[in-house]
Amino acid sequence: MGQGAAILGLAGPELTADEAAFFREADPWGFILFARNVADPAQLLALTSDLRACLGRDVPVLVDQEGGRVQRLRAPHWREYSPPLEEAASGLRAMFLRSALIGAELAAVGIDVNCAPCADLAMPETHPFLHNRCAGATPDAVVPMARAIAEGLALAGVAPVLKHIPGHGRATADSHHDLPVVTADAATLRATDFDTFARLADMPMAMSAHVTYTAFDPDAPATLSPAMIHLIREEIGFDGLLMSDDISMQALSGSLAERTTRARAAGCDIVLHCSGVLDEAAEVVAAAGTLDGAAARRADAALAARPRAQTVDIRALEAEFQALQAG
Repeated sequence: MGQGAAILGLAGPELTADEAAFFREADPWGFILFARNVADPAQLLALTSDLRACLGRDVPVLVDQEGGRVQRLRAPHWREYSPPLEEAASGLRAMFLRSALIGAELAAVGIDVNCAPCADLAMPETHPFLHNRCAGATPDAVVPMARAIAEGLALAGVAPVLKHIPGHGRATADSHHDLPVVTADAATLRATDFDTFARLADMPMAMSAHVTYTAFDPDAPATLSPAMIHLIREEIGFDGLLMSDDISMQALSGSLAERTTRARAAGCDIVLHCSGVLDEAAEVVAAAGTLDGAAARRADAALAARPRAQTVDIRALEAEFQALQAG
């Protein structure tokens, strides 16, 4: 039996016996952590070590550590970072240094994948839940910033997850609560949102957008749309590991099993389930099935693409970063 085509969360700061038994049986491709799983560096390193020991392999451990509001590791044990859109004003080098520092903090506690960068475009209509998580308003502004984020993380041995493909910036609703519907015409999307992701299509992993694009598929959000996944693969040119955004988000309708089945049928390689509720996770795991074919190939390639940390002087990086911010 192959690895499960899911990334799963867990309930708290320690791996429970029930969770360990379930995870051994489910064999998810990876895990994702949230603030509820984080207490201090020693606890977090123990947790990531326990997760890997549970599955007996170097399983990827993910987190959302963008800076700003979306930051699971926080003071007093970790640095507080400004939102990406604010940091972008300090320039590419500052964004690179900031991401290297974030990566070093993650690597020190056993986290090797960061769900960043957000390559969505910050537009006047962008919903506040997303707006300052973006790095600019145009492809020419965002692409270099996204590269700087990915390169900074790589310096510390942390892999990036590009999100939210093919572009969440025009959404005026928060997909955690409602289904955003983007009515922009095809030519506009191709020249802006989609072009941004096409220029970043070589990244090893990406997360889908729970957004409906009426110009391409008025009936389903990208995560559940074969037409949109085909566009992501063939037109945007992304051949890396494609994971869904959290399958529990209220932008999607139907049971968790139905959502999961549709996401996999549409072409998502892996389904992301974040709540840490085991009954829900069991439903997702059963519907997600195992990695095989092209999905297994992409998953293996994503693992192989995890960067090796380079030896760097963290104090020097931090001093340079602070100087750029001050000046």
